[in-house]
Amino acid sequence: MFNLVKQWFWYDWLVLLIRIILFGSLLVTMTYVSEDIPIALWLIILWGIMAFSVPWFCLQLHFTYYLIAEMVLTGGLCLYLASLFPESYVTFLAPAFMIASNSAQKSYRWSGPITIILIPFLLAELSQQESASTMILDFGLVYTIGFAFQLLVVNHRQSGIIRDQNTVLEQYISQVERMTLLEERNRISKDLHDTLGHSFTSIIMGLETLRSDVNTSEGEQKVSSLLKLTRSNLDEIRRYLHHVGSNGDTLTVIQSLQKLVDEFRTFSKVEIRFRTFGEEYLVPNQAKMTLYRCLQESLTNAVRHGQASEIVINLHYEEKQIRLEVQDNGLGTEDLQAGFGVTAMKERASNLQGQVYIYSKPGEGTVVTCNLPRLVELQEGQIRLLLVDDQPYIRDSLRIILEREQDFEIVGMAEDGARALELCGQNRPHVVLMDLNMSGMDGAEATKRIKQQWPDVRVLILTTFQETERAVEALRYGADGYLLKSTEPQELFETIRLVHRGVKMIAPDITNVLIDNYEVHAISEAPTEKDNEYGLTPRELEILECLSKGLRYKSIAAKLYLSDGTVRNYASTIYAKLGVRNREEAIQKAFGTQE
Repeated sequence: MFNLVKQWFWYDWLVLLIRIILFGSLLVTMTYVSEDIPIALWLIILWGIMAFSVPWFCLQLHFTYYLIAEMVLTGGLCLYLASLFPESYVTFLAPAFMIASNSAQKSYRWSGPITIILIPFLLAELSQQESASTMILDFGLVYTIGFAFQLLVVNHRQSGIIRDQNTVLEQYISQVERMTLLEERNRISKDLHDTLGHSFTSIIMGLETLRSDVNTSEGEQKVSSLLKLTRSNLDEIRRYLHHVGSNGDTLTVIQSLQKLVDEFRTFSKVEIRFRTFGEEYLVPNQAKMTLYRCLQESLTNAVRHGQASEIVINLHYEEKQIRLEVQDNGLGTEDLQAGFGVTAMKERASNLQGQVYIYSKPGEGTVVTCNLPRLVELQEGQIRLLLVDDQPYIRDSLRIILEREQDFEIVGMAEDGARALELCGQNRPHVVLMDLNMSGMDGAEATKRIKQQWPDVRVLILTTFQETERAVEALRYGADGYLLKSTEPQELFETIRLVHRGVKMIAPDITNVLIDNYEVHAISEAPTEKDNEYGLTPRELEILECLSKGLRYKSIAAKLYLSDGTVRNYASTIYAKLGVRNREEAIQKAFGTQE
């Protein structure tokens, strides 16, 4: 109730003042003339107190309840007093004004006739002071004034809402414009990196190969000049990329969100509290932008749709995830419709294998929670990568793309499986990006031998996925992930990090084909372990056990501190290894066989 009173405007206080004056004067008058009232004084005072308070409390629930309570209690009191004191019929003028000012929608159809015709007619019959037509005119005039006052109130409220909406929209547009420019700068920098950078690298490599074909000193000098010019231009592009891309990277997550909160507070005049918990650690730029957009959308919805006056923001740095909570005291809703902004929030989080949860109920406000997994463990240091592909340009392009990430180190590049084995022995990479279709030793055979000699080395198959049988074969030999070359760079980065941490990753579009085409008997081998004949890892067995207990993906993710998308990827890998299509078949095959 106190929060409601804080949101009152001047007209709410005016109506309350009129009500206090009316019933205060009635109580004082009834005390003076108590000897002429046939019922006990305390009863008539109690009636007056109820007529003052009950309709007012009903108004906080719904205007219809107020109208009924006002007409029954206050109108009944005025009729009773008019039967004792005929001149007291004027006491109903103030209630008539308040009934008109609080009527809404179609209630005028019945509140008007009762207030203007029925009650004045009864008052005229009881008081016999004025004719019914005179009273009807008097109360009709007061009711009209109350109706005009109601229009004034509605207009004032609508104007306030429009002003607030415009203020929020101006702030939102300003933020969107700034973030769009930042994203566009990042996109341009990445495009230049992937196109011009790749082209210059290819030119450099091509010129280097011409050195052996140049026999004259003049020709060698020209090649050297071209190489120098090309390298100079490539360095210039890199400096430009650094300048363009660094604009949005200077602020930490806390600084970025705090700046957004300060700007939003200035525009919206809403009370906002921003708190952080846990020790701050480095967050990737895309995760930072996702948190920023999630907070931006949550603040805008809280004010524009929820009409919130207070918002609490909590940012939690946890061991396995970063969690943003935005809670407001707005109106809330039972049936929350996901609009464009909410859908965009969820898509951004999903792209990082995170989730966005929204809880909202009428009168309880709204809580938006954004969970993003901590994909980069700083204590792990740099991830050593080995690139294996028979196409030189593909290897170079991958190197260029991957070297933009500070936690990646390219320790070698191989053109086939045999060379990959040599480099694995020499450089001991953490993750091998393996192509399947290569001359000589292909990717599946190379994966098998790498896993036999160095079980701790992760192998991520990166190919065009033209042959399903080879995909199944590579997974059977121990490949830790399977991804298409057409995947987005950011998805590739995060997949490498997850595979490095021991997560099995298979692209969703590949999973469906694997399940449809996988024939376990055609590729089965003798079990290496009695209790795990399908080659399931400890984590996959843990996921399978949770599935057998009927837990949903979200519950498993919360229990094991994983994201929903990661659990789904684990489940897809389990189904592929077992050669089944769903949870029930997996449970029957895995646990039924062991029994």
